[in-house]
Amino acid sequence: MNFGKLLIISCALLSVPVAGQSSNEPSEYQRALAAGYKAQFICSGLWNGGKTLADIEADELTGIYSHIADIVPTLMADIDQEKRQVRVSYNDVMPPRIAIWNPRTGCTGMPIGFAGIKLDKPPVLRSFNDNLPWPMGDAGAAVKQNNVAKSLHQYVSAASDNSKYGGKTSAVLIIRNDKILSEQYKKGHDRHTAQRTWSVAKSIAGTLIGHSVQQGFSDVNAPAKIIEWMSGFDPRRDITLDHLMRMSSGLTSDTAGNRTDPIYMGGATVTQRAVNWPLLYPPGSRFRYANNDTLLAVYAARSGRFEPYEFFQKMGMTRTYAETDWQEHPILSSQVWTTARDLGRLGILYLNNGVWPYGDDGAERLLPENWREYVSTPSGPQPDREFGYGATFWLMNKSEGIPDDAFAAFGNRGQYLVIIPSMDLVIVRRGYDTRDNRFDIAAFTRDVVKSVGS
Repeated sequence: MNFGKLLIISCALLSVPVAGQSSNEPSEYQRALAAGYKAQFICSGLWNGGKTLADIEADELTGIYSHIADIVPTLMADIDQEKRQVRVSYNDVMPPRIAIWNPRTGCTGMPIGFAGIKLDKPPVLRSFNDNLPWPMGDAGAAVKQNNVAKSLHQYVSAASDNSKYGGKTSAVLIIRNDKILSEQYKKGHDRHTAQRTWSVAKSIAGTLIGHSVQQGFSDVNAPAKIIEWMSGFDPRRDITLDHLMRMSSGLTSDTAGNRTDPIYMGGATVTQRAVNWPLLYPPGSRFRYANNDTLLAVYAARSGRFEPYEFFQKMGMTRTYAETDWQEHPILSSQVWTTARDLGRLGILYLNNGVWPYGDDGAERLLPENWREYVSTPSGPQPDREFGYGATFWLMNKSEGIPDDAFAAFGNRGQYLVIIPSMDLVIVRRGYDTRDNRFDIAAFTRDVVKSVGS
């Protein structure tokens, strides 16, 4: 479906109180964002995630951004199961906010004011590899009890019942030498339940950029190919893909983390929002964690061949959806939905140094030979916090009891993928954490490392 060709009727809504509206009441724009959030998460949760509406309401629509948290429960959702669309109304004068599902990229949040589109027939559903041998499929992946698995059980169970490490855990998966050692899920979830990755998507973006480099379409050391910056007078033309992947673009942003509410909830596009920020510092001189740096890196890499769906299919990640805006730009700073096992497959790719050994035609190199080293090596400015940063991956080399080569993908609400090449070890933890109740990934990783040994 080419959303870019749709005729869009949009309306700009102010985020300040209007006449007759109390300053304590939510603005119409906040209500529009809340409606977009609810439509998007119900759509993605139902048809990307395979969840029940009750689970979505309990897990995905609670513990959310404070400025929409009280609004979301008051809005009614209209779910069209056949057409796979969700509509959420937020006032009496504008069309409802709409999210539309498709089998390739999942759900797309449409712009504020979009009045709908007629679908001639329901969308075709995806096919899966479930009957193929693990890790291309799920056959033969059942956990076999052994001494290592038994010793892991106490830690995995403690993570799953939230008794030791905090948070609200939905899935734990431990893989070694490409085999599953331990796996547990919360009630209502299983190996096929997908969740939003939040910022784990940034590391997936870095992996996809690596595939583009391996194919010869991208160069991380060259200026980012962003047409809006191509003018000879634009100083942003010196920003490289490497700067963007390392969160050192030097671009300004209005909030910590470069909040992207208009894209995530408001139906705005990557090109409308991400490309417009001016420089604040010389590229490569400051670390500032920013969603827009990742969005811009992907936007630049897409000037060559960049097909997330095809890449995921090569690795058996058949329940992974890289969602896009309505102009079909991937929102790879956050909006990927995937399962614990699909994240485990991504970890296996890195354990094998960018080679996928299990393809239909045998082993296939999907990433450059040095890509694992590249993404897991610090370069330039570093964050002043517990974990360092490579290129779209966090570094756990400063954490006591964890091998120096450990690197990880971290995401909001407790999404973690930890990769330790020296131990052939992958740790996946998914959750629904809140700001006040976070999972301690360093402590859990340390205990798993101690349990499985060298």
